[in-house]
Amino acid sequence: MNYLHRPRISEGMARSKTSSFWLTETVVIPETGTSGTGTIDLGAYVDVGDQQGVAIEEVDFIWQDLETATGEYSAALGGTVGANAAFDAQLGDLNPAGLILRADDNQLIASGSMNIDDTNNVLSFGPDLYPDSFGTLSEARMVVNDQLYLVATTSTAVVAGHSLILVAKIKCRVVKLSTKDWMAIAIQSTAADN
Repeated sequence: MNYLHRPRISEGMARSKTSSFWLTETVVIPETGTSGTGTIDLGAYVDVGDQQGVAIEEVDFIWQDLETATGEYSAALGGTVGANAAFDAQLGDLNPAGLILRADDNQLIASGSMNIDDTNNVLSFGPDLYPDSFGTLSEARMVVNDQLYLVATTSTAVVAGHSLILVAKIKCRVVKLSTKDWMAIAIQSTAADN
């Protein structure tokens, strides 16, 4: 994915305040549904006065089937949808109102897609591979908004008796940004929100 539109962090200007830690969020697409959303609250980590933000280092998406009658989870997604389908997942720092964003949207942090041949129970990654791994701290995706938004969709409705589960695992750390870098990221986010 091309992040040229995001402000570049000055070399050495993001100082780590914590070690890496993981945040998770789960989205449930219920039976007969085709989409679901979730939010991750970053309010405890982002501080305007201290130019404190969150550096996202890696995002993993994990798909599972939930058989609602038994409460059993499975990675065998054949039977979760009644036909061939494409599953999409996106994580962003502004609210996309449950929509899948175009790949060059500035608010997009991570995304992935997967295709399923339901009849043969064959999974394949689509045109958008994941996990998204951003590299060193200076290459991490810096966020100064107090919420992250997760969207999951399927092109074919989930069958009765099942739910489609998406778990996003987000590796991040709290960072102190220079005033210049913090302002550049905040201005970019505000501009994307308008």
